[in-house]
Amino acid sequence: MAEYTHYSSLRDRSVFITGGATGIGASLVEAFAAQGCRVAFVDIAEREGLALAADLEKRFGTTVAFSPCDVTKIDQLRGAIRTLSQVVGDITVLINNVANDTRYDSTKLSEATWYESLAVNLHPAFFSAQEVQPHMARQGGGAIINFSSINAMVGPAKLASYNTAKAAILGLSKSLARDFGPDNIRVNTIVPGWVATERQLKRWLTPEVEKKWLQNSCLNRRILPEDVAKLALFLASDDARMITSQKFIIDGGRI
Repeated sequence: MAEYTHYSSLRDRSVFITGGATGIGASLVEAFAAQGCRVAFVDIAEREGLALAADLEKRFGTTVAFSPCDVTKIDQLRGAIRTLSQVVGDITVLINNVANDTRYDSTKLSEATWYESLAVNLHPAFFSAQEVQPHMARQGGGAIINFSSINAMVGPAKLASYNTAKAAILGLSKSLARDFGPDNIRVNTIVPGWVATERQLKRWLTPEVEKKWLQNSCLNRRILPEDVAKLALFLASDDARMITSQKFIIDGGRI
């Protein structure tokens, strides 16, 4: 387990995380559970989600609630938030992490596949924020953390729909920070570089590709899921109480 800075302001807070069963999402769930938060998360990967929730509840003695959910079905996502909030309480921290970076040839990308990509990489971020806004307003404030990607800035090949969605996340965060600010709800964006998750290492981040990535970075080491989780902890805590409408790049100096 990674070592995390302890933020006393996070203890007993209710956290909701999308795409929390594996990869960066699993590190986020673990990091907030280690703070003593009551964590709820959703994912389409039911087996992994149930196993993670059971393991973390046993290790940290806090509530970790999981529900299988296809976030592209907005009614299902809203229902999961309502059901899980009955377990962990009104949501005070929302982390919109879910994503799918499957590659497509832009010359052959169909209309249906284009919209399917936006349905997972963009739409859930808005509708989950809309759903939890009343929770946060009732409690005098909250924190929303959206996930973009440096791909929105560098535009790698075969990721047109993904890159587009991640660019839109930046604008969404700015808009929601303005709209939700009167209720003391902070909205920020984490912009990761190439994080060495199991999925990335298995599919795309080969030794040859990683070597080239590191040659173009300032820090000659991998970005790990826990590095991203540590940034999320800070942004969710009261230590960041005056930080909103900002983006935070964590890419080892690639950009």
